Amino acid sequence: MSKITPCLWFDGKAEEAAKFYVSLLPNSRIDRVMRSPADNPSTPAGAVLTVEFTLAGQQFMGLNGGPQFPFTEAVSFTIDCEDQAEVDRLWEALTQGGGSPSQCGWLKDRFGLSWQITPRALIKMMNDPNREAAGRVMQAMLKMGKIDIATLRRAYEGKTAS
Repeated sequence: MSKITPCLWFDGKAEEAAKFYVSLLPNSRIDRVMRSPADNPSTPAGAVLTVEFTLAGQQFMGLNGGPQFPFTEAVSFTIDCEDQAEVDRLWEALTQGGGSPSQCGWLKDRFGLSWQITPRALIKMMNDPNREAAGRVMQAMLKMGKIDIATLRRAYEGKTAS
């Protein structure tokens, strides 16, 4: 385990969430599942207490802590996407089964965790020294849910949709 590991608080679905998340990205795996011992008075014997997992090389812990602390947008995870196909695949997977899309590449998955699905092209265009082109990209992005690279590129080039 690394020195600092983000711990995600779930309401009984830590293992389900971890299995889902590791199915989405390479270099991901379930590392360890800790179950409740028989003498734990607050949970049934064998119930999952924590799940340690690696997601794209980053270690996480999922804790089944109960309903007291749901996720909010105050914490989100950004996924750096190579191309539109990766954006589309991750967007579809993460919004499926009760997730919800938001604006500017943000979404919530079915567990309530917020994600930013961010294509590298967006970051490159927004950091371009041509501030006018970067501004057009920003304006186009603000109108989007899922990021569409082709639309951003047209905005960058100053071309309007016909």
